Amino acid sequence: MVAYFVTHNMQNSRSITVLGTLALTLIAASCGGGGSEHAEFAGYTPHERYEHGLRSAGLDVTALGRDWLAASRRALEAPVTISAPYNEVSYMDASEAGAVGYRVNLVRGQTVTASFELDGDTAYQVFLDMFVMPTGARTTPILLTSADTNSNQLEYVARRDGDYIVRVQPELLRGGRYSITVEVGGSLGFPVAGHDHASVRSFWGDWRSGGRIHQGVDIFAPRGTPVLAATKGTVRSTRPNNLGGKVVFLRDELGRSQYYAHLDSQVVARGDRVEAGDTLGFVGNTGNARTTPPHLHFGITSRGWFDPLPALAPPSPPAAEFAGDQNVVGSIVRASADRTRIRVLPASRSSAVASLDRHTPLSVVAGSGRWYRVLLPDGAVGFVEARFVESVDEPIRSELVATGALLRTSPMPTAAATDSLVAGQQVPVLGAFGEFLLVQAPSGRAGWLVLD
Repeated sequence: MVAYFVTHNMQNSRSITVLGTLALTLIAASCGGGGSEHAEFAGYTPHERYEHGLRSAGLDVTALGRDWLAASRRALEAPVTISAPYNEVSYMDASEAGAVGYRVNLVRGQTVTASFELDGDTAYQVFLDMFVMPTGARTTPILLTSADTNSNQLEYVARRDGDYIVRVQPELLRGGRYSITVEVGGSLGFPVAGHDHASVRSFWGDWRSGGRIHQGVDIFAPRGTPVLAATKGTVRSTRPNNLGGKVVFLRDELGRSQYYAHLDSQVVARGDRVEAGDTLGFVGNTGNARTTPPHLHFGITSRGWFDPLPALAPPSPPAAEFAGDQNVVGSIVRASADRTRIRVLPASRSSAVASLDRHTPLSVVAGSGRWYRVLLPDGAVGFVEARFVESVDEPIRSELVATGALLRTSPMPTAAATDSLVAGQQVPVLGAFGEFLLVQAPSGRAGWLVLD
């Protein structure tokens, strides 16, 4: 298998130098210190502390440091769009400053969990950060939370509907194969004992008498069924009202007020601390629900009422595990048929990024389910089904070099040279893209040769 030799713009990897290894030591010393320096950066994320160490070591003005900083920005500017649950096996070249962003859409109240696992025994720092895409005039994603230095997982509850980005970036001169999983579920337990979403029969936004709109969900259950705290929190009020009858207001640790209404009775009082699953009262039909069957009206408010159903969603099913060849990840393959579709998402009905000719080379960056995430010769990124690619171990033909020529790092006449060929050499052709051939030089190095 031809080694994976490209980055986002299909350039050759740079060699790791002694200076680069020394740089890692300097950065580690800057980030891992204690005392007053540790206190000074106590409010910073691990990624920010590492970046500070890089700048303190003077590496931000080196090619290696600039590339690392640029990669962290590029991961936010051009993230990979995914649909949760999502799992992929991915690869980053240790000699390249790489980073990947994963963009996922969330609804207010949902919890997103991202976790990664390194392949192999070598341990090194991987930075895991969560951002939200801005609204209005602001264009820079907003940092929300980060995984701790010794953790490979982060979790966040969405405060608003929108697109969120999980960024993964290893420290300098570290890389290899890793897996990442992104899952989305609710942030609350179900509030009626022995019941689930099948018992919800009236939803957010339904019309009510007097022109009102239903600002919650109704969960129907027999009278006397225990009503449970959906999460830990503090009881703020049990004062009855005309609409809700006997109610409980519970303030959770995220600052949200949960509203449990139409209770037959309450068993908590203002100021009580409760844990998730503790009984707050029992299902009834008090208040304006006297003419309806017993049920719990459940709502959430935080700077306004919002639909609680996404917050009550069950955990997402397990993400489909990668079914392809892990050895292909980090290598070059080629399209095995004409009109090979490259898609936006790993789904057959997803829109197409490109339609490729047979033998077009592709860099396999990651694998998810039965799909590979690939980098095209022109720099585009997308997903292709594993069954539509083939190995480049067997050349498609050979090419006689009539005159001396240079091999390029990408299919562009102005791309940097990676090797040279002399007249009369016969070279194996691994793939083709437009007027360029991907060939293997006698040195074993692959590169792009323009057709004369």
